[in-house]
Amino acid sequence: MSLQAQGVYFTDNDIEWCDQRAEILSGLSQYPRRISSKYFYDEVGSKLFEDITELPEYYPTRMEIQLLENYQDEIANAAGEDCVLVEYGSGASKKIQVLLDSIRPAAYVPLDISKTFLIDSAVALKKRFPWLNIHASCVDYQQPVTLPETLPKGLRANQQTVAFFPGSSLGNFDPKGAMSFLTNVRKTVGSKGALLIGLDLVKPHRVLNAAYNDSQGVTAEFNLNILRHLNALGRGSFNLEYFEHDAFFNGMDSRIEMHLVSKIDQVVTLFDRSFSFKCDERIVTEYSYKFEIDRFAGMAWQAGFRCQHVWSDAGSNYALIWLASREDWGD
Repeated sequence: MSLQAQGVYFTDNDIEWCDQRAEILSGLSQYPRRISSKYFYDEVGSKLFEDITELPEYYPTRMEIQLLENYQDEIANAAGEDCVLVEYGSGASKKIQVLLDSIRPAAYVPLDISKTFLIDSAVALKKRFPWLNIHASCVDYQQPVTLPETLPKGLRANQQTVAFFPGSSLGNFDPKGAMSFLTNVRKTVGSKGALLIGLDLVKPHRVLNAAYNDSQGVTAEFNLNILRHLNALGRGSFNLEYFEHDAFFNGMDSRIEMHLVSKIDQVVTLFDRSFSFKCDERIVTEYSYKFEIDRFAGMAWQAGFRCQHVWSDAGSNYALIWLASREDWGD
Protein backbone atom coordinates (compact mmCIF):
# COMPACT_ATOMS: atom_id res chain seq x y z
CA MET A 1 0.00 0.00 0.00
CA SER A 2 1.35 3.44 -0.92
CA LEU A 3 2.04 6.07 1.72
CA GLN A 4 -0.58 8.40 0.27
CA ALA A 5 -3.15 5.59 0.43
CA GLN A 6 -2.31 5.37 4.15
CA GLY A 7 -2.98 9.09 4.51
CA VAL A 8 0.65 10.25 4.65
CA TYR A 9 2.28 12.58 2.14
CA PHE A 10 6.04 12.10 1.89
CA THR A 11 8.76 14.28 0.37
CA ASP A 12 12.24 12.84 -0.14
CA ASN A 13 14.61 15.74 -0.62
CA ASP A 14 17.42 13.51 -1.93
CA ILE A 15 20.02 14.55 0.62
CA GLU A 16 23.29 15.09 -1.20
CA TRP A 17 25.49 12.23 -0.06
CA CYS A 18 28.43 13.70 -1.99
CA ASP A 19 28.21 16.78 0.26
CA GLN A 20 27.97 14.52 3.30
CA ARG A 21 31.05 12.64 2.12
CA ALA A 22 33.00 15.90 1.98
CA GLU A 23 31.66 16.94 5.41
CA ILE A 24 32.61 13.62 7.03
CA LEU A 25 36.09 13.53 5.53
CA SER A 26 36.71 17.16 6.51
CA GLY A 27 35.67 16.48 10.09
CA LEU A 28 37.92 13.44 10.42
CA SER A 29 40.84 15.44 8.99
CA GLN A 30 40.57 18.10 11.72
CA TYR A 31 42.27 18.06 15.10
CA PRO A 32 40.49 17.24 17.26
CA ARG A 33 38.66 14.97 14.84
CA ARG A 34 34.92 15.57 14.53
CA ILE A 35 31.83 13.72 13.32
CA SER A 36 28.61 15.72 13.14
CA SER A 37 26.01 14.47 15.61
CA LYS A 38 23.45 14.22 12.80
CA TYR A 39 25.17 10.98 11.76
CA PHE A 40 23.91 9.34 14.95
CA TYR A 41 20.53 9.05 13.29
CA ASP A 42 20.42 6.14 10.94
CA GLU A 43 17.57 3.70 11.63
CA VAL A 44 19.51 1.90 14.39
CA GLY A 45 20.69 5.14 15.98
CA SER A 46 17.19 6.63 15.96
CA LYS A 47 15.85 3.58 17.79
CA LEU A 48 18.71 3.66 20.30
CA PHE A 49 17.97 7.30 21.05
CA GLU A 50 14.35 6.43 21.77
CA ASP A 51 15.71 3.84 24.24
CA ILE A 52 17.88 6.54 25.86
CA THR A 53 14.82 8.70 26.49
CA GLU A 54 13.39 5.92 28.67
CA LEU A 55 16.49 5.58 30.89
CA PRO A 56 16.21 6.62 34.57
CA GLU A 57 19.32 8.83 34.31
CA TYR A 58 18.09 10.70 31.25
CA TYR A 59 15.81 13.38 32.72
CA PRO A 60 15.20 15.78 29.74
CA THR A 61 12.50 13.72 28.05
CA ARG A 62 10.46 13.17 31.21
CA MET A 63 10.70 16.82 32.23
CA GLU A 64 9.80 18.07 28.77
CA ILE A 65 6.78 15.77 28.43
CA GLN A 66 5.57 16.83 31.87
CA LEU A 67 5.79 20.48 30.86
CA LEU A 68 3.97 19.77 27.59
CA GLU A 69 1.19 18.03 29.51
CA ASN A 70 0.94 20.74 32.16
CA TYR A 71 0.83 23.65 29.70
CA GLN A 72 -0.74 22.15 26.59
CA ASP A 73 -3.80 24.45 26.77
CA GLU A 74 -1.64 27.56 26.99
CA ILE A 75 0.51 26.29 24.12
CA ALA A 76 -2.59 25.57 22.02
CA ASN A 77 -3.87 29.08 22.71
CA ALA A 78 -0.57 30.55 21.50
CA ALA A 79 -0.65 28.39 18.37
CA GLY A 80 -4.14 29.50 17.41
CA GLU A 81 -6.58 27.65 15.17
CA ASP A 82 -5.56 25.51 12.19
CA CYS A 83 -1.83 26.21 12.29
CA VAL A 84 0.76 24.36 10.22
CA LEU A 85 2.85 22.51 12.82
CA VAL A 86 6.44 21.74 11.76
CA GLU A 87 8.59 19.50 13.95
CA TYR A 88 12.36 19.61 13.50
CA GLY A 89 14.04 16.25 14.19
CA SER A 90 10.72 14.51 14.73
CA GLY A 91 12.12 11.04 15.48
CA ALA A 92 9.29 8.82 16.75
CA SER A 93 6.94 11.85 17.05
CA LYS A 94 6.25 10.97 20.69
CA LYS A 95 6.29 14.43 22.25
CA ILE A 96 4.10 16.02 19.64
CA GLN A 97 1.35 13.53 20.52
CA VAL A 98 0.87 15.35 23.82
CA LEU A 99 -0.12 18.49 21.90
CA LEU A 100 -2.01 17.27 18.86
CA ASP A 101 -5.51 16.98 20.34
CA SER A 102 -5.14 20.41 21.99
CA ILE A 103 -3.70 22.23 18.98
CA ARG A 104 -5.60 20.36 16.21
CA PRO A 105 -3.27 21.66 13.50
CA ALA A 106 -4.43 21.92 9.90
CA ALA A 107 -1.27 19.99 8.96
CA TYR A 108 1.68 18.35 10.71
CA VAL A 109 5.07 18.41 8.98
CA PRO A 110 7.64 16.09 10.62
CA LEU A 111 11.22 16.70 9.47
CA ASP A 112 13.91 14.08 9.99
CA ILE A 113 17.13 12.89 8.37
CA SER A 114 16.41 9.16 8.85
CA LYS A 115 14.11 8.25 5.96
CA THR A 116 12.94 4.79 7.07
CA PHE A 117 12.38 5.86 10.67
CA LEU A 118 10.50 8.96 9.50
CA ILE A 119 8.14 6.98 7.28
CA ASP A 120 7.45 4.34 9.94
CA SER A 121 6.76 7.00 12.56
CA ALA A 122 4.45 8.98 10.26
CA VAL A 123 2.39 5.89 9.39
CA ALA A 124 2.10 4.93 13.07
CA LEU A 125 1.06 8.49 13.98
CA LYS A 126 -1.64 8.52 11.29
CA LYS A 127 -3.14 5.34 12.74
CA ARG A 128 -3.37 6.97 16.17
CA PHE A 129 -4.67 10.32 14.85
CA PRO A 130 -6.72 9.47 11.73
CA TRP A 131 -7.86 13.09 11.35
CA LEU A 132 -4.30 14.45 11.15
CA ASN A 133 -2.92 15.65 7.80
CA ILE A 134 0.72 14.50 7.74
CA HIS A 135 3.27 15.85 5.26
CA ALA A 136 6.55 14.15 6.20
CA SER A 137 9.78 15.47 4.72
CA CYS A 138 13.20 13.79 4.78
CA VAL A 139 15.67 16.66 5.21
CA ASP A 140 18.88 17.68 6.89
CA TYR A 141 17.29 20.34 9.09
CA GLN A 142 20.69 21.83 9.89
CA GLN A 143 20.30 23.42 6.45
CA PRO A 144 17.58 25.93 5.47
CA VAL A 145 14.18 24.20 5.26
CA THR A 146 11.48 24.78 2.65
CA LEU A 147 8.01 23.52 3.51
CA PRO A 148 6.99 20.56 1.30
CA GLU A 149 5.09 21.20 -1.91
CA THR A 150 2.49 18.62 -0.83
CA LEU A 151 1.04 21.25 1.53
CA PRO A 152 -1.85 23.07 -0.18
CA LYS A 153 -0.64 26.49 -1.33
CA GLY A 154 -3.49 28.30 0.42
CA LEU A 155 -2.61 26.57 3.67
CA ARG A 156 1.04 27.60 3.43
CA ALA A 157 0.09 31.19 2.63
CA ASN A 158 -2.72 31.82 5.09
CA GLN A 159 -2.15 29.80 8.27
CA GLN A 160 0.31 30.47 11.08
CA THR A 161 3.37 28.22 10.86
CA VAL A 162 4.51 26.96 14.25
CA ALA A 163 7.88 25.20 14.51
CA PHE A 164 8.49 22.68 17.30
CA PHE A 165 12.07 21.82 18.29
CA PRO A 166 12.07 19.67 21.43
CA GLY A 167 14.76 17.77 23.32
CA SER A 168 17.15 20.69 23.78
CA SER A 169 18.56 19.68 20.40
CA LEU A 170 19.65 23.29 19.88
CA GLY A 171 22.44 22.42 22.31
CA ASN A 172 24.03 20.21 19.64
CA PHE A 173 25.01 23.35 17.71
CA ASP A 174 27.90 25.57 18.69
CA PRO A 175 26.81 29.17 19.43
CA LYS A 176 27.36 30.31 15.83
CA GLY A 177 25.51 27.28 14.48
CA ALA A 178 22.65 27.80 16.94
CA MET A 179 22.22 31.37 15.74
CA SER A 180 22.24 30.21 12.12
CA PHE A 181 19.64 27.53 12.87
CA LEU A 182 17.30 29.94 14.67
CA THR A 183 17.63 32.43 11.82
CA ASN A 184 16.75 29.72 9.29
CA VAL A 185 13.71 28.69 11.34
CA ARG A 186 12.59 32.32 11.47
CA LYS A 187 12.78 32.46 7.66
CA THR A 188 10.79 29.25 7.35
CA VAL A 189 7.94 30.24 9.70
CA GLY A 190 7.76 33.83 8.42
CA SER A 191 6.72 37.07 10.06
CA LYS A 192 3.51 35.62 11.56
CA GLY A 193 5.09 32.38 12.76
CA ALA A 194 6.43 31.02 16.02
CA LEU A 195 8.85 28.49 17.51
CA LEU A 196 8.23 26.30 20.56
CA ILE A 197 11.63 25.10 21.75
CA GLY A 198 12.81 22.91 24.62
CA LEU A 199 16.01 23.84 26.45
CA ASP A 200 18.05 21.95 29.03
CA LEU A 201 19.19 24.48 31.64
CA VAL A 202 22.45 24.69 33.60
CA LYS A 203 22.36 22.43 36.68
CA PRO A 204 24.70 20.41 38.96
CA HIS A 205 27.46 18.61 37.06
CA ARG A 206 26.75 15.22 38.65
CA VAL A 207 23.21 15.22 37.18
CA LEU A 208 24.50 16.12 33.73
CA ASN A 209 27.30 13.57 33.76
CA ALA A 210 24.96 10.77 34.85
CA ALA A 211 22.52 11.53 32.02
CA TYR A 212 25.20 10.80 29.40
CA ASN A 213 26.83 7.83 31.15
CA ASP A 214 23.89 5.56 31.91
CA SER A 215 24.42 2.37 33.90
CA GLN A 216 22.97 0.17 31.11
CA GLY A 217 25.44 1.41 28.51
CA VAL A 218 22.78 2.47 26.00
CA THR A 219 24.34 5.90 25.45
CA ALA A 220 27.71 4.23 24.82
CA GLU A 221 26.09 1.95 22.23
CA PHE A 222 24.38 4.95 20.64
CA ASN A 223 27.69 6.81 20.45
CA LEU A 224 29.55 3.85 18.92
CA ASN A 225 26.78 3.28 16.39
CA ILE A 226 27.87 6.44 14.59
CA LEU A 227 30.93 4.50 13.40
CA ARG A 228 28.72 1.69 12.11
CA HIS A 229 26.70 4.30 10.21
CA LEU A 230 29.86 5.75 8.66
CA ASN A 231 30.99 2.26 7.65
CA ALA A 232 27.69 1.81 5.79
CA LEU A 233 27.90 5.23 4.12
CA GLY A 234 31.52 5.10 3.06
CA ARG A 235 32.65 1.47 2.89
CA GLY A 236 34.47 2.07 6.16
CA SER A 237 36.59 -0.22 8.30
CA PHE A 238 35.88 1.19 11.76
CA ASN A 239 36.02 -1.65 14.31
CA LEU A 240 33.70 -0.66 17.13
CA GLU A 241 35.59 -2.86 19.59
CA TYR A 242 38.64 -0.62 19.20
CA PHE A 243 36.83 2.54 20.37
CA GLU A 244 35.14 3.45 23.64
CA HIS A 245 32.55 6.00 24.74
CA ASP A 246 33.51 8.97 26.94
CA ALA A 247 31.18 11.78 28.03
CA PHE A 248 31.71 14.59 30.54
CA PHE A 249 30.55 18.10 31.39
CA ASN A 250 32.86 20.93 30.35
CA GLY A 251 32.00 23.67 32.86
CA MET A 252 34.06 26.36 31.14
CA ASP A 253 31.99 26.10 27.94
CA SER A 254 28.77 24.95 29.67
CA ARG A 255 28.40 21.82 27.57
CA ILE A 256 28.42 18.05 27.72
CA GLU A 257 31.02 16.60 25.40
CA MET A 258 30.71 13.12 23.90
CA HIS A 259 33.83 11.52 22.47
CA LEU A 260 34.93 8.22 21.01
CA VAL A 261 38.41 7.24 22.18
CA SER A 262 40.73 4.94 20.26
CA LYS A 263 41.88 2.04 22.44
CA ILE A 264 44.89 1.24 20.25
CA ASP A 265 47.09 2.61 17.50
CA GLN A 266 45.14 1.84 14.33
CA VAL A 267 44.48 2.77 10.70
CA VAL A 268 40.90 3.09 9.46
CA THR A 269 39.68 3.51 5.89
CA LEU A 270 36.59 5.46 4.87
CA PHE A 271 35.54 6.62 1.40
CA ASP A 272 38.86 5.16 0.16
CA ARG A 273 40.80 7.45 2.50
CA SER A 274 43.05 6.24 5.33
CA PHE A 275 43.08 7.75 8.81
CA SER A 276 45.68 6.91 11.45
CA PHE A 277 44.64 6.99 15.10
CA LYS A 278 46.98 6.93 18.06
CA CYS A 279 45.96 5.14 21.24
CA ASP A 280 43.76 7.51 23.33
CA GLU A 281 43.13 9.81 20.35
CA ARG A 282 39.61 11.23 20.39
CA ILE A 283 36.77 11.87 17.96
CA VAL A 284 34.25 14.48 19.10
CA THR A 285 30.75 13.22 18.26
CA GLU A 286 28.53 15.64 20.16
CA TYR A 287 28.45 18.86 22.12
CA SER A 288 25.31 19.45 24.16
CA TYR A 289 25.25 23.03 25.41
CA LYS A 290 23.21 23.91 28.50
CA PHE A 291 21.36 27.22 28.59
CA GLU A 292 20.48 30.22 30.70
CA ILE A 293 17.10 31.67 29.74
CA ASP A 294 18.14 35.34 29.63
CA ARG A 295 21.11 34.66 27.36
CA PHE A 296 19.01 32.48 25.09
CA ALA A 297 16.32 35.19 24.82
CA GLY A 298 19.00 37.61 23.60
CA MET A 299 20.16 35.13 20.97
CA ALA A 300 16.59 34.53 19.82
CA TRP A 301 15.98 38.30 19.52
CA GLN A 302 18.93 38.63 17.16
CA ALA A 303 17.56 35.73 15.10
CA GLY A 304 14.20 37.47 14.61
CA PHE A 305 12.16 36.14 17.54
CA ARG A 306 10.86 37.62 20.77
CA CYS A 307 10.49 35.52 23.89
CA GLN A 308 6.75 35.46 24.66
CA HIS A 309 6.27 32.62 27.16
CA VAL A 310 8.57 30.55 29.39
CA TRP A 311 7.32 27.37 31.06
CA SER A 312 9.73 25.66 33.46
CA ASP A 313 9.75 23.07 36.24
CA ALA A 314 9.94 24.15 39.89
CA GLY A 315 13.68 23.55 40.06
CA SER A 316 14.43 25.43 36.80
CA ASN A 317 16.06 22.36 35.30
CA TYR A 318 14.29 22.46 31.94
CA ALA A 319 12.25 24.99 30.01
CA LEU A 320 9.81 25.23 27.14
CA ILE A 321 9.99 28.62 25.47
CA TRP A 322 7.49 30.14 23.03
CA LEU A 323 9.19 32.46 20.56
CA ALA A 324 7.01 34.69 18.38
CA SER A 325 8.37 36.10 15.14
CA ARG A 326 9.44 39.73 15.31
CA GLU A 327 7.51 41.50 12.59
CA ASP A 328 10.08 44.32 12.56
CA TRP A 329 12.94 41.93 11.79
CA GLY A 330 12.95 42.64 8.06
CA ASP A 331 11.84 39.69 5.96
